[in-house]
Amino acid sequence: MNVSEAMSAPAVVVPPQTSLAEAARQMDEYGVGSVLVVESGALRGIVTDRDLAVRGLGRGLDAKVPVEEMMSPQVVTLDVSDDVHMAYRTFRRSGMRRLPVLDEHRAVGMLTVDDLLLDVFQRLADLLGPVAWSVLDEPQGPPSENSSSYGT
Repeated sequence: MNVSEAMSAPAVVVPPQTSLAEAARQMDEYGVGSVLVVESGALRGIVTDRDLAVRGLGRGLDAKVPVEEMMSPQVVTLDVSDDVHMAYRTFRRSGMRRLPVLDEHRAVGMLTVDDLLLDVFQRLADLLGPVAWSVLDEPQGPPSENSSSYGT
């Protein structure tokens, strides 16, 4: 499975001059925990909800400060064609919870740890489905004398 099948798309992007307040509003509106800072189509950085709380409000920054003044410019990314196993390794190595997904250097989505957890849960449900149905089809209670039992 490719990263593109698990990511949230499109990515929420803002220009570098966007205020911290507007970035927070965008996160709220789109229900995301980060925005990508993009200029002329190129990814310049990322601002997370934690950045806003800890590095912004925690340090007394004015809500009118542009995101470029507090964004993280070193962004670990994935390519849209990367295999999901590469994403797992990248999450483990980087310690990040959100990874922008790029297609030819253009931000097209965001893959989060939550996205991968949903994928894992879906795979478990797919595996457990047949087991659950076989359990539901068996009669409840002890085996009867007419039914076969294990080991006899």
